[in-house]
Amino acid sequence: MIPSKATPKRLSLFRELPAERRVALLTKLIAANRDTRALFIQRMVARGGGFRAVTLQSWAPAKLAAEVVRMNAQTAEDELDLLHALYVSVEPQIQETFLQAAGVKAEGAVIDESLTAPFADEDGVRRGAAAVLQRFGEDGKHYLRTIAHYNAAAWPGITALVAD
Repeated sequence: MIPSKATPKRLSLFRELPAERRVALLTKLIAANRDTRALFIQRMVARGGGFRAVTLQSWAPAKLAAEVVRMNAQTAEDELDLLHALYVSVEPQIQETFLQAAGVKAEGAVIDESLTAPFADEDGVRRGAAAVLQRFGEDGKHYLRTIAHYNAAAWPGITALVAD
């Protein structure tokens, strides 16, 4: 057998988060929003496996969230929405730190709507990245990789800063 020289496929940025963190995030969002709950019930039913919507509706948010994570029932679009919720609503301190250090006008973790991309110059992005890495370590690195992956054009130089 010839050994493969292919590089292993990288997990999605959402799935790189520890399962416990993904479950906690989904639990919070499912408990807070009926539409989110309905969306993930729909995802579970669509995946098959014998789940019925009426049964899933009776489950506690934590149980539903754990099963969604176990089955990887979220779509790529769901994962982007979940990462956005994580960094803007649920754990905004990382994005707040980045925006403040980069000199971006924002209210908390929410960028001022009057701004257009790019939101900072390369020096600002470098300052923001340094502040996030110093304060949050690996969680900060994951945040930086997330914005580099989904919105690199808005943050000049971010791709080079997170290159492995």
